[in-house]
Amino acid sequence: MYVSMLRAKLHQARVTGANVNYAGSITIDEALLERAGMFVNEKVLVVDVENGARLETYVIPGPRGSGAIELNGAAARLVSIGDRVIVMAFTLTPLPPPADWEPRVLILDEHNDVKVVKGEEDSADAPGD
Repeated sequence: MYVSMLRAKLHQARVTGANVNYAGSITIDEALLERAGMFVNEKVLVVDVENGARLETYVIPGPRGSGAIELNGAAARLVSIGDRVIVMAFTLTPLPPPADWEPRVLILDEHNDVKVVKGEEDSADAPGD
């Protein structure tokens, strides 16, 4: 038996774009994807802090260093540019989960720069600190 566990999270990311005329997905800055340990085409859960909207979509890469967090397709109707969102990726792990399970959590500032990293040994060296 397996349980779905939070593996990676972008916390308080700011929406930088919303394009309803795109075929779906969330565009995320490649540098943020790498730092969080998220993958292109990975399914993610997105929660809008401002309005409570929740949606599932998949990741596409945005330009490295751009800070891009863009909701595309139908999801663009659920957010506004400037909204704070939480982007979460999960994994399946056998039961019982490891006692020391700790997801990688990037807490972002209003420009989508990394302020704090949890679940990473060198979090004191996080860019933007």
